[in-house]
Amino acid sequence: MISADVLHAAGEASPLVPNPWEILATGLGFIVLMIVVVKFIVPAFEKTYQQRVEAIEGGLNKAEEAQAEAEAMKARYEQSLADAHAEASRLREEARAEGAQIVAEHKEKAAAEAARITEQAQQQIAAERQQAFASLRQDVGTLATQLAGRIVGEALDDDSRSQRVVDRFLADLDAEQTDQSRTEAAQ
Repeated sequence: MISADVLHAAGEASPLVPNPWEILATGLGFIVLMIVVVKFIVPAFEKTYQQRVEAIEGGLNKAEEAQAEAEAMKARYEQSLADAHAEASRLREEARAEGAQIVAEHKEKAAAEAARITEQAQQQIAAERQQAFASLRQDVGTLATQLAGRIVGEALDDDSRSQRVVDRFLADLDAEQTDQSRTEAAQ
């Protein structure tokens, strides 16, 4: 192999050994390129990077805020739903109590109405009994007068006399009935 000194000595430039002026020009170009990259390109990349970081962080913050808001809305919804269930339950209980009260009132009114009707019927029966008793008394009096007239053989047309006969007959009948009921009660 041929050494670099031998080639240099021969006066030919070696392709492996660079020219110092080329090294200087390349070094200056590299420095200028580095200055341009550091001054202009890196800040642009850094600015874009920061914008993306801020956008992503902002998006994450917004997503977290939206998540928190959704959780809060869900909690409010669940609370509203629970309140609505409680209110519905309370209203059902009130309606049941009111229904029971209305039923009780209607039963009470029906019982009072039945008692009133029964009392009225008893009064009507008593009045009809009195009327029947008076009619029966008059019929019995008339029949007793006619019978007494046939037995005696003369007509008892005198009203006062016939009235006395009827009254005495009915009094005897009442006394007989009273004696009979006392005898039955004693046994």
